Amino acid sequence: QVQLVESGGGLVQAGGSLRLSCAASGSIFSINAMGWYRQAPGKQRELVATVTTGGLTNYADSVKGRFTISRDNAKNTVYLQMNSLKPEDTAVYYCNAMIQRVGVTFEYDYWGQGTQVTVSS
Repeated sequence: QVQLVESGGGLVQAGGSLRLSCAASGSIFSINAMGWYRQAPGKQRELVATVTTGGLTNYADSVKGRFTISRDNAKNTVYLQMNSLKPEDTAVYYCNAMIQRVGVTFEYDYWGQGTQVTVSS
């Protein structure tokens, strides 16, 4: 069994900061790419940021320069530091990871349950 658990969401005023964490646990052999996605009410889920095992990152244009994604491979954890938050950042943020389980020869795309981020004006 593999599980992704997000934490760090909450309510913050515009211009403030939040740090999201996502920890993978279970019978894990390896983790490839990890990332964060978000979904606002009435909108499609969109990519926020991704990071490869080697540390290469990719950001949505809307968050570039404000958000930073990072990972700790020893802890099987990915982080999203969010600064200068705007009301339009309000959404449910989902952790994503490509994980190969112990004893399995393929990777599977895992998702966390999501954590709510609300930015007030």
